[in-house]
Amino acid sequence: MTPFMAELLGTMLLILLGDGVVANVLLNDTKGNNSGWIVITTAWGLAVFVGVVVAGPYSGAHLNPAVTIGLAIAGKFPWASVPIYLIAQMLGAFLGALLVWVMYYDHFQRTNNPGSVLAVFCTGPAIRNFFSNIASEIIGSFVLIFVVFYITGAEITPAKTPIGLGSVGALPVALLVWVIGLALGGTTGYAINPARDLGPRIMHAILPIKSKGTSDWQYAWIPVLGPVIGAAIAAFLYMAVK
Repeated sequence: MTPFMAELLGTMLLILLGDGVVANVLLNDTKGNNSGWIVITTAWGLAVFVGVVVAGPYSGAHLNPAVTIGLAIAGKFPWASVPIYLIAQMLGAFLGALLVWVMYYDHFQRTNNPGSVLAVFCTGPAIRNFFSNIASEIIGSFVLIFVVFYITGAEITPAKTPIGLGSVGALPVALLVWVIGLALGGTTGYAINPARDLGPRIMHAILPIKSKGTSDWQYAWIPVLGPVIGAAIAAFLYMAVK
């Protein structure tokens, strides 16, 4: 498997399972309807585990443009490979969101709340204050990238190297995403990943979804720019203190 295909498939699985749990919790007449934030954050953490297990040996399993850019800033990933990774991550996010729509099609048809429909695909603020919202995304993404630098055995490179203890080595990253969601996700829904938010948001705008309403493009720049700024801060701090 090429790094491009690994990033595409890993990100696709991440979004399928991550957006899938939101659909299960928010859409009408699902088995998991109204099961809450713990269910969402837990499944997102496990979705990261699944994506990393699949992509890790072939691409290092970035699955996130902020990770790719942060590693490149820190000199741990070649800048020449950044564009191909970002393209793969966006395409994977498109496909993952499309599969969620197919999987939950009947439930989208029965859901008349445009806010719930949009939340399946992308993040939104609990309180709309752009300054606070982008600060939340910067802080959450900073924690993600900075801690990734220190996870033992989780050096993320394009080489075919397993992460830590084989598949089990993906667990620390999953736990990291889980605790970020539980502790810091209550403000904006913790995108902490530009592809995770922008790719599905574009699919929301394209797909013929009943009661979908607006895709909230006024807010869309925050979950793209915030994670990149957070990743850059994490990379510069890591280089300063290592």
